[in-house]
Amino acid sequence: KTALALTLAKEFKLEIISADAMLVYKGMDIGTAKPSQKEQVAVPHHLIDVVAPDELFSVASYVKLAEQAIAEILKRNHLPLIVGGTGFYIKALVEGLPTVPAADFSIQQAFWDRFEQEGLERLNQELEAFSPQDAVRAQRNPRRVIRALEIIQRTGRAPINFKNTQAAFSYSKCILLPPLATLQTRIEERTKAMLNAGWLAEVKQLIETYPNLATAKQALGYDILANHLRGEISLNEAEQRITQATLNYAKRQRTWFRKESADLKPEKLAKAAKTEVVNWLASL
Repeated sequence: KTALALTLAKEFKLEIISADAMLVYKGMDIGTAKPSQKEQVAVPHHLIDVVAPDELFSVASYVKLAEQAIAEILKRNHLPLIVGGTGFYIKALVEGLPTVPAADFSIQQAFWDRFEQEGLERLNQELEAFSPQDAVRAQRNPRRVIRALEIIQRTGRAPINFKNTQAAFSYSKCILLPPLATLQTRIEERTKAMLNAGWLAEVKQLIETYPNLATAKQALGYDILANHLRGEISLNEAEQRITQATLNYAKRQRTWFRKESADLKPEKLAKAAKTEVVNWLASL
């Protein structure tokens, strides 16, 4: 989708707004497949490299900055193209933010301590027991699971039961749903390419710079490479685990986005869907 977005941006007056929860973090480049500096210079990008990896960044922070970027792009008579696979970010932009209380990180810390000791599965089971819908929305993302549990503990209400704020803009949506069989091959190739590009060194640098880094433990693959650096698993096993974890994530993404309404839903690779997407953009 990144390659297609770059191609489209050159054909239309587009500026790209990232909707990826990990691209906001500086220094997490290889493992997140962040657009290169050359690509970012060729086409204006927004919501990339916003905060340091040890800083907190919520969906509310994302919506605030994204809506600011959208307003600025429209003033330039350009079209904002929001690109990414973090469904929760996109949903909050389109439907507004839940009116939940602001995060209380002192309460969240107790859940993070449990996450370190017990793992994600136990916490996710608790969330599923109280609010299956919120468990689906969290997509087994530790940050979202813990945030939901924090809200439940403080209010006694499921996050999904809070009303949303009014979205600042209206949106037209295109969802790419390429076949899983094709995705698996692409994921295997991409994992190898990222490792060859120096992903392991990137993780090592992050851990050395931010020893208590929670973000790297949440980002796909970073936690697994951290296990390898601690001598717990071989690099070959780490690669296999990353490939499988990425495929599992892709399946969850497909489930999420398949249920979302959209103006266009081509079930093919981005390159094959280009004509349909171009026609969609031209109609806006």
